[in-house]
Amino acid sequence: MSAVSPPPPLQRPSTKIPSKTHNAISIPSHSSRHNKTPFKCEFTNSPQKWTIDCVSSGDPIHIILKPPFPMASSSAGLDSSIKNPKRICLFYSSEMRDLAERIATESDAIELRSITWRKFEDGFPNLFISNAHGIRGQHVAFLASFSSPGVIFEQLSVIYALPKLFVSSFTLVLPFFPTGTSERMEDEGDVATAFTLARILSNIPISRGGPTSIVTFDIHALQERFYFGDNILPCFESGIPMLLNRLQQLPDSDNITVAFPDDGAWKRFHKQLQHFPMVVCAKVREGDQRIVRIKEGDDVML
Repeated sequence: MSAVSPPPPLQRPSTKIPSKTHNAISIPSHSSRHNKTPFKCEFTNSPQKWTIDCVSSGDPIHIILKPPFPMASSSAGLDSSIKNPKRICLFYSSEMRDLAERIATESDAIELRSITWRKFEDGFPNLFISNAHGIRGQHVAFLASFSSPGVIFEQLSVIYALPKLFVSSFTLVLPFFPTGTSERMEDEGDVATAFTLARILSNIPISRGGPTSIVTFDIHALQERFYFGDNILPCFESGIPMLLNRLQQLPDSDNITVAFPDDGAWKRFHKQLQHFPMVVCAKVREGDQRIVRIKEGDDVML
């Protein structure tokens, strides 16, 4: 009896198979020692899946290889993202209630959430975040108002707590950075409280989605952006474009002069307002008195 030679190795078909093209490979069958029936393997390229049809004298054997990302699932995910836009749960301080309600009316994607602001008998805050379990996996924002030192601590307590409630992302909106005017030392012993507040905000816990984003408008000095640490993402916006739009709507928009309270304000904003006539108020100390000089062009007027 003659020995049966082993079958030749099956060559791996090329992955680049044009549509409507079939590659056929004949393989000798050893189901019988005397009768050799070939198997015919065809690789069919279709828009949604790869199919290998193995045809013999008996019933065909079908092996279906699905692509990593099926077309149906991709289209379903796309439809889901269109039907379910990004929603934001907006918390707010008690002073910002009216503004938060106005913001919510501008978009259906913003959902207002409430906080119970109470105090113990000794004056320290007694706070409660309503429906804390309901914000898990949600995008959360807090609209703050640091209008006085007395309200900063209670709001910081909430700001530190929200990112740790397993939220997808956390954004702090602080329209006005209150300590911005105290950003440098002029004499030894001066305390730059702007740097102090920036360090406090830089320690906001990281949420599930990453560092906290802080949005503030028209910070007093541009160098203050470097006061924040690497644990947060500060975003500095400006209201000057809105001011320009409002000025252009005035009936006497061609008769407007912009006055800056000091040289610092002029350095900060004059490039955005350079098409308007400008005057700069300079404060000069003479003993206990302060004299304001108004500079218009190269002329100084007392």
